[in-house]
Amino acid sequence: MDLKTFELLARYNLWATQKLNQTLLLVSDDDFFLDQGLYFKSIFGTLNHLLVGEHHLWFPRFALHHSPILPLDSIVETNRTQLVEQLEKKAENWIYFLNQVDEKVFHQELHYKTSTGVEMHLPYAATLMHVFNHATHHRGQITAALTAMGYVCLELDLIYMLLEDKAKKRIE
Repeated sequence: MDLKTFELLARYNLWATQKLNQTLLLVSDDDFFLDQGLYFKSIFGTLNHLLVGEHHLWFPRFALHHSPILPLDSIVETNRTQLVEQLEKKAENWIYFLNQVDEKVFHQELHYKTSTGVEMHLPYAATLMHVFNHATHHRGQITAALTAMGYVCLELDLIYMLLEDKAKKRIE
């Protein structure tokens, strides 16, 4: 795994978050907060989990070498609009972080504490891969719930971002 791969994943993470947010703007409050049987119950709960995991736990571990202690099911943002906006804005942080990272760290271990305070050390690159994979996993849960409720979701596969990129280059 190299820096270019992670830059692509960070860009995809932002792009997919933006696309999902376009659909989320159309979702009623009732559907947004309704228990859909997801691991974190609702779209609201799952988005809060993404905010907690990706931005309140993993980002500080990688970028700040700090391990906050925070339950994975914490509700850190109660305002629906701000929750969606924060996920998008904070996804940009991964791009900025990767612009500054020394690729040598990909061959080292990440030392951190889990959300419950347990000391951990895992391969840096594989753990960073987990962060982006984790977001994709939960976006998939949300899109499945949205589809089951009758909403039309935009295509979130990485290949569609690449096709958009290619089309933009033809236009420019």
